[in-house]
Amino acid sequence: MLTHVTIFLCADRFRKASLVVNDGAKSPWTSRRAQHRWRLWGKFLAAGLWAGILSTASDALGEDAGRSSAPALNSAAADSSDSAEAYPELRAVISYKIAMSPHAGAHQLDRDIQTAQQRVREASEPRPFLEQLGWLYVAKARQSSDEGFYKLAEHCALALEATEPGNPDALLLRGHVLISLHHFTEAEAIASQLVRQRTLPFDYGLLGDALTEQGRLAEAVAAYQRMVDLRPDLQSYSRVAYMRWLKGDLDGAIDVACLAAGAASPLDPESASWTLTRLALYYFQAGLVAQAEVARDSALRFTPDYPSALLLKSRMLLDADRVGEAVEPLKRATEINPLPEFQWALADTLRAAGRAEEAAKVESDLARTGAQGDPRTFALFLATRGEQAERAVQLVRRELQARADIFTHDALAWALAAAGRIEEAQAHMERALAEGTEDARLFTHAAVIAARLGRTAEAGSWLVKARGLQRCLLPSERQQLAATLAALAMSREARSISPTRTQTTSAGESQVAEASPKTKTKPGETNEN
Repeated sequence: MLTHVTIFLCADRFRKASLVVNDGAKSPWTSRRAQHRWRLWGKFLAAGLWAGILSTASDALGEDAGRSSAPALNSAAADSSDSAEAYPELRAVISYKIAMSPHAGAHQLDRDIQTAQQRVREASEPRPFLEQLGWLYVAKARQSSDEGFYKLAEHCALALEATEPGNPDALLLRGHVLISLHHFTEAEAIASQLVRQRTLPFDYGLLGDALTEQGRLAEAVAAYQRMVDLRPDLQSYSRVAYMRWLKGDLDGAIDVACLAAGAASPLDPESASWTLTRLALYYFQAGLVAQAEVARDSALRFTPDYPSALLLKSRMLLDADRVGEAVEPLKRATEINPLPEFQWALADTLRAAGRAEEAAKVESDLARTGAQGDPRTFALFLATRGEQAERAVQLVRRELQARADIFTHDALAWALAAAGRIEEAQAHMERALAEGTEDARLFTHAAVIAARLGRTAEAGSWLVKARGLQRCLLPSERQQLAATLAALAMSREARSISPTRTQTTSAGESQVAEASPKTKTKPGETNEN
């Protein structure tokens, strides 16, 4: 209860504010702002402690519920001797039969799915339990990274719609599945239908998600603002924080992410872990490592072995020059979630640790499955390694047809640059930078492309920004950054920014000159400064 009081005390202030604060000028780190930040941090810590108490209580309640669930289900079945015959038209639908396929597993979520299936079979009114089963499948898909569970969730929704066309709860479920499967245009159509039918916050959340992935941020902002106006909670705060980050307002993202973290509950551990990991990422980008560690470890307490939190832990260990320790968290994350983002990071970390043979095996797995698992990230990997550049371009062009956000434009720009098509790359790089997002990878790519176009001053400016955030880069990307710094400093156009000269042509070039000696690396080494 304490957690909810804390959140809603803060909600009034936030509800009156514009969702995105980005007037082109960053607020200074004043003492008043620092005090406000630490007040939020104190509330987050208190909420974390309370969540631990709730988690312990929840475990005990779960054991009691496990012991008593069978009698409760038998009681529900007894309410109607004809329950198995209720809604015969629903039970005859193919999607219903697929959704009710026997589910194995001994984890808590697996047991929840089994219980929901039993309730669907025995209830005289099975539809609410079928909807619940669909959301459990969504949770299982997120936990296991197995898209097959998204398809099972979709079949739950289709079965409900077969007997009640236009059922809004079924539409919402199917819309979230479509988002997860990257069918953003179809998800937007469903969300638009829902917001015309009713005024519920999750409908606006779905709409905002679909618009964000299509790169239509102005429309997404309006949807998220409506969502948080209707219901300020973990789901809406998390989206607001992410939008502020996309718009280049890191301080604002941290403020709102603290509110989201305070609303985390052990009743929804996956959402709690996602939110806390995002907060940890924001802190890490801001250089607030101690706070990032607390948020990251809290995410892992909600969901042990949460892959994204393990990935962040590895990156933080790399930044602390603890390369050997950085391998194991990533190995575990990749076992759970063998997608290109994790495989690439693991291969880089293994190479940094001098374990080249193991890295080569991971890269072989990535080459075999990457295009299907996550074509955009796989294309970034290929372009960064200078391999199969035209294939990388083709992969991202296909992705861009459905997902025209800033990160897809960045991936296409980087692939085109690797293919030597620099003018085309620059056009997409400008699209990627248009929202003012503060991101080390974006800045590194912008610097390399500008340098290849001969725009020395512009390249120098982007390099300064990238170097300030290089802790967020993978080892191979840090090498790219260091190589570009060195090449720019040695080029004829950039002689005036050489460390041996004092004259500069621009402020950005002057800072690059100061940075150059610190970023020299030997082949196979990375720079952690």
